[in-house]
Amino acid sequence: MRKLRMLMMMGCIPMILGAEEYKEPEKINLNKGWEFSQVGKSEWLPAKVPGTVHQDLINHGMIPNPFYGKNEEKVQWVENEDWTYRTTFNVTDEQLAREAAVLEFEGLDTYADIYLNGSLLERTDNMFVGYTLPVKEVLRKGENRLQVYFHSPIKQALPQWETNGFDYPADNDHSDKRVSIYTRKAPYSYGWDWGIRLTTSGIWRPVHLVYYDVAAIEDYYVRQASVTEELAKVENQLAINNITSTPQKAEVTVSYSYKDGEKTTKQQEVTLQPGANEINIPMEIGNPHLWMPNGWGEPALYDFEAQVKVDGKVIASKQERIGLRNIRVVKEKDAQGESFYFEVNGKPMFAKGANFIPDDALLPNVTPERYHRLFKDVKEANMNMLRVWGGGVYEDDAFYKEADEHGILIWQDFIFACTTYPSDPAFLKRVEAEADYNIKRLRNHASLAMWCGNNEIYEGMRYWGWDKKYTDPAIMEGMKRGYDKLFRELLPRKVQELDPDRFYMHGSPYEANWGRPESWKIADSHNWGTWYGQKPFESFDTEIPRFMSEYGFQAFPEMKTIATFAAPEDYALESEVMNAHQKASIGNFLIKKTMGLYYKVPEDFEQLVYLGLVLQGQGMRHGMEAHRRNRPYCMGTLYWQLNDSWPVVSWSSIDYYGNWKAMHYQAKRAFAPVLVDAIKEGDDLNIYVMSDKLEADKDVTLQLRLMDFDGKVLKKKEIKGEVPANASTLYHKEKYEGMTPNPRNTFLLMTLKNKKGEVLSEETFYFNFAKDQDLPKADIRYKVKQMDGKCEITLSSKQLARDVFIEIPKQSDSNSLTVSSLQGARFSDNFFDLLPGQTKKVVVTSEELMKDGKLDIRIHQLSDTN
Repeated sequence: MRKLRMLMMMGCIPMILGAEEYKEPEKINLNKGWEFSQVGKSEWLPAKVPGTVHQDLINHGMIPNPFYGKNEEKVQWVENEDWTYRTTFNVTDEQLAREAAVLEFEGLDTYADIYLNGSLLERTDNMFVGYTLPVKEVLRKGENRLQVYFHSPIKQALPQWETNGFDYPADNDHSDKRVSIYTRKAPYSYGWDWGIRLTTSGIWRPVHLVYYDVAAIEDYYVRQASVTEELAKVENQLAINNITSTPQKAEVTVSYSYKDGEKTTKQQEVTLQPGANEINIPMEIGNPHLWMPNGWGEPALYDFEAQVKVDGKVIASKQERIGLRNIRVVKEKDAQGESFYFEVNGKPMFAKGANFIPDDALLPNVTPERYHRLFKDVKEANMNMLRVWGGGVYEDDAFYKEADEHGILIWQDFIFACTTYPSDPAFLKRVEAEADYNIKRLRNHASLAMWCGNNEIYEGMRYWGWDKKYTDPAIMEGMKRGYDKLFRELLPRKVQELDPDRFYMHGSPYEANWGRPESWKIADSHNWGTWYGQKPFESFDTEIPRFMSEYGFQAFPEMKTIATFAAPEDYALESEVMNAHQKASIGNFLIKKTMGLYYKVPEDFEQLVYLGLVLQGQGMRHGMEAHRRNRPYCMGTLYWQLNDSWPVVSWSSIDYYGNWKAMHYQAKRAFAPVLVDAIKEGDDLNIYVMSDKLEADKDVTLQLRLMDFDGKVLKKKEIKGEVPANASTLYHKEKYEGMTPNPRNTFLLMTLKNKKGEVLSEETFYFNFAKDQDLPKADIRYKVKQMDGKCEITLSSKQLARDVFIEIPKQSDSNSLTVSSLQGARFSDNFFDLLPGQTKKVVVTSEELMKDGKLDIRIHQLSDTN
């Protein structure tokens, strides 16, 4: 074949014959037909790929559901064994005639030996990279045998632990031999203070076999050299590998289109030298449709494509969806300390969002559909940013695709968290390969806003007392030098080399420690004062950072989720099963202690669960509003945490099965485009209006009505004004003393309307904590209208009903991973205050709702817990 091409190039054979020789690449899915076996045993069983050995063992009934009861301890033996996966596939003469064949593993977890037809192709040692292996010379006509031998991640790293001479401070590694830091593997899989220990092995991302001729596009980077409303200048940077031994004349074409519009194309004649070739084709786009974050406009996306043609035939192509935008992280010293905020398309953006952890302890369970549902939840809660936390994984491409399409900025940590790490040459080499792979994989995403080296390691070295663990001070000094090698040298160098237009920060928090008040003035902060510091939620009002990138408070999930991992006899705060699903050292104690500051603490477990959800939602909302109220000094609030990796007591706002906790509803309210918010400051009640809209609301009216719990209006007034764009404004103030004749049974209703009479925001202010209120036992009337896929619940009450929770309880099969029906059902609203005389309609959607089905509904209100 190569001789034929040489003859054609010399003119001995008409070139038109060459067009029949070339074919487009052929990509074969190799994710079917796998089987697995425990090394040392002869039994082979069907396996699922992508998957993990834990999932395969569960599917065959060889281990129990690790999420149920105390089963976690029953499955720990799996991590200490070696496992083998194998499959076969067929190759034709035509495929063997192709000039190249590569085997692509997008993810192997973690220590794997790959064998094909008796040849050892690769030994892998990093979960966070893909492997592209040339196999042209190893393939055979007919049946080919592929086998992957997975070494125990514990045994593989044990010699490093045994010879190191000291333990790293990896306190979240739930083992007496903490080997996790030696492996480039998801840290959370070794356990965390919200996480189960499932130290997995397996083919966790897809496998493909690709045939092609002449050349392949190995990377396509659409670098945005400059973007304004008038003009976008982009560079189409292509890495093309010519696999032949001779130069090849080729035509490289790049094109873009917006939605269903016409393609704009640019061509360039090139000569591809044998081996690596770097091609750069600049383009200009006039009056571009800018990608905008959620709440500011459309996250516009262009379709870009690059093609390589030889003799008029496409031999390689690659597509990318590109959002044209300008994102700048402003971190500058100022009179108040050092700022930290995101500027999008020239406008300062207040970041509203959360920290994201892996959505499952068994990662291949996370489907594109789950990502899609999660980003709908994020968008619906008025968020514009997620932080991908450094103890998990670099997420699947589908995650960033959803972020692009929903207008959600992504703060991306490199995968290092809460402990120092080795910095020997072999470890650094693995990290460099990991950074190279993931920066190239993710840099085209419009949503990717910044890179961060790690989570809380710098803070840990300075303030967590790690130095007291070691009698030899040289150990900590070595850790500090290692920190600089990893996070101040290697990673920023890779970002500068491969993604030079994005911001990099060595770690989060940048400088701050929640025990040092002066640190709030510098860049981003983590505030764990309301948790580990056991402070009241009012501390959020004074501990104001420039940007809050972590803070949180726990709650149990609702009862239908608890029912998936516990039996009724386990329904007690300190039962063995509840403690097995509470990984935080002070968790249950602190929930009850803090609850007592604001509420009357019930003895009944189910009431305690409900009130804990209310507590988390109201308390965390206090922090969200404090941060937002104090802009522009504070320019972001990312709470801990958005989601769960298993059914557990945690800081999440959405539980493992997708049910919104009270905190997610409260986040939706706190992050509303326009929000009216009252707070007692000194002797005054100050009423602020926060707006994230890019246009001001002029001629607005704030209506204030003082009401009792029976709905009687005691006082009322109106204040005319305007709401400035993209700002927090003190709209109105009045003396607090004397505002109400009885703080135990009155509240202030604040309604902000525009000149058309449309409600921009409506909120309540209570003069007392709930435990000091005379809440009525409101008679909540409700009607239910059921349809296929949804139902409407219409509620009303003559008296105030606080924190109304519409519960649809359901039991699940405790002996399997199958969850009950209506898990993850969506409520248009929940955990709301039903005002006296108000009628409220709540729409519940679920594919499992049937028009004629029986629906059990329970209505809870705060006064039920008294």
